Amino acid sequence: MNRRRHAIAAITVICALTVLASPALTLQASASPLPPPAPKKSLEEVREEIETLYRQAAVATDAYNLAEERAKEQSAEIVELARMIVEGREKIAVLKAKAGAAARAQYRNGGLPEGAQLVLTNDPQLFLDNAGRLKAGAKATSDLLGEMTRTQAELDAYAKDASTNWTKLESDRVKQAQAKKEINEKIAAAEELEDQLEAEERERLRRLEEEARSRAQAAWLDTGVLDGAKTGATAEGKKAVAFATAQIGKPYVWGAEGPGSYDCSGLTQSAWSAAGRNIPRTSQEQWRLLPHVDVKDMRPGDLIVYYKDASHIGMYVGNGTIVHAPRPGRNVTLAGAGSMEILGVVRPS
Repeated sequence: MNRRRHAIAAITVICALTVLASPALTLQASASPLPPPAPKKSLEEVREEIETLYRQAAVATDAYNLAEERAKEQSAEIVELARMIVEGREKIAVLKAKAGAAARAQYRNGGLPEGAQLVLTNDPQLFLDNAGRLKAGAKATSDLLGEMTRTQAELDAYAKDASTNWTKLESDRVKQAQAKKEINEKIAAAEELEDQLEAEERERLRRLEEEARSRAQAAWLDTGVLDGAKTGATAEGKKAVAFATAQIGKPYVWGAEGPGSYDCSGLTQSAWSAAGRNIPRTSQEQWRLLPHVDVKDMRPGDLIVYYKDASHIGMYVGNGTIVHAPRPGRNVTLAGAGSMEILGVVRPS
C-alpha cells in the first residue's frame, strides 16, 4: 500500500512538471528569430546623408532669415505708425481747441449767430463788413470740420495698419521659432553622424567630399562653359569681391551677417553692402529679385545660386572659382564654381 502511494505521488509530480514546462516549450518553439543587424552604411552613403541634412538646414536657415528680415520691417513700420498716430491725436486736439475758441467767441457775442447779427444791423458799411466776415468764418468752419474728419479717418487707417502689421509680426516670429528648431535638429543629426565615425573615417569622409566636388568641377569645366568668359569686374564688383575674399577663414554660422561669422547669403549681402549696394538677405530672395544673367556671361562679383531650391549661394571671383560660406563646421573659403549643382547666376550691379 505504501509503495502504491509513493508511486502515485511520483506520477502526480511528473505530470505537474510536464504541464508547467509545456507553455515554456511552446513559447520557445513559436518565438521568431531575432532580425539580423542592419548593414553598416558605407562612407559614401554617410557623406550623402550628411550633405542632405546640411542642405535641409540651409533651406530652414533661409526661412529663418526671411522671417527675421520681415519681422524687422514690420517692427519698424509699427513704430512709424505709432508715431503717426501720436501726431494725429495731437493734431485733432489742436483742431478741437480751435473749434472751442470759435464757440466761445459766439458766446461772447450774446449767443447770437453771426447771421442773425448781420440781419439786425442798420449800418450799410457794417453790413458789408459783417457779410465778408460771415463768409470767411463759414469757410473756416467748413475747413476745420473737413480737416478733423480727414485726420480722424487717417487715425483709423493707421490703427488698422498697425494691427495688421502686428499680426504679421507675430506670425513671422512663429515661423522664426519653427525654422530655428528645424535648423538645430538637422545640424545636430548631421553632427551625430560624423561623431559616430572614427578619426580615420572622418578624414576619409573629408577626402570623399573633396573628390566629389573636384569631379563636379572638372565635368563643369569640360563643358567649355568658361570659354570666352568675361574677366573684368565693375568697380562695385571689385569692391564686393575684395570684401568677400577678406572674410576667408571666418566660420559659417547660420543666420550670421558678420563681421566675425557668416552664412552663405549673409556673406554675399555684406559684400555687396560694402560695395554700396543693398541686396535681399536670403539666397532665395537674391535669386528671385536680382537680375539674371547667363552663366557664360558672368563676371567677378556676380552671384552663383545653387540647387533647385536656391538654398545656397556664392560669389564668383573669376577663373572658375567662387568664395562662399559652405555649411556648419566649415569656414569661408574658395571653391570651384561648378563643384555644386548650379541653378543660375544673378547680378547685383
